[in-house]
Amino acid sequence: MCAENIFPARPNGLKPLYTLGHSILDIEHFTAHLKDHGVELVVDVRSTPQSARMPHFSVPAFEKLLQAEQFDYLFLGEELGGRPDDADAYRPNGLVDYRARRKSYAFQAGLNRLEKELEGRTVVMMCAEEDPLECHRFLMVCPELTQRGIFPSHIRKGSRIETQEAAENRLLADTGFDAVAANTLFPEARTEALEDAYKLQSEKFAFRAKPFVLDAR
Repeated sequence: MCAENIFPARPNGLKPLYTLGHSILDIEHFTAHLKDHGVELVVDVRSTPQSARMPHFSVPAFEKLLQAEQFDYLFLGEELGGRPDDADAYRPNGLVDYRARRKSYAFQAGLNRLEKELEGRTVVMMCAEEDPLECHRFLMVCPELTQRGIFPSHIRKGSRIETQEAAENRLLADTGFDAVAANTLFPEARTEALEDAYKLQSEKFAFRAKPFVLDAR
């Protein structure tokens, strides 16, 4: 069933946005997931679009495989990648500071391009990790998207969908804020807890550069 039959027209007029981590999928199952949800454009947000374990996800071969299945490809890893080439995006300990990165011109430009693409076609934001809670696409990019009124759906194993709200609630539960995960009486408490939960999870999964690499940037 086409994604447009599942999701009604959105108030902001944009097409659906999905996220998907390729993990250990073969290209046939990967593209089947895209077809299941009516995806037309794959936006690659890996900083380096290569995979030693899964070479079919390495560019340029990956782009050609997508084109053979009638999918378009767009690389936004420089703007929206989790390993930015910008020393200002890193803390002194080498950890990527997702909040700082979201304020950068390059990141905002990447989001603007992504939003522009959503005006005309259904998009999947693609990275490597299967679980969005372990990936910068959720921890760094999605908070800014939701601020813009864009709520991604996450394609999980078996092509099932996890909504952005469900993923956020799972994050709250995993980081000890499960009491406010579904708090409808005090939504501001959930918002504050979610900000803390994103920060805690980012401490675990954000990329950490070695000091000498930072010195060279």
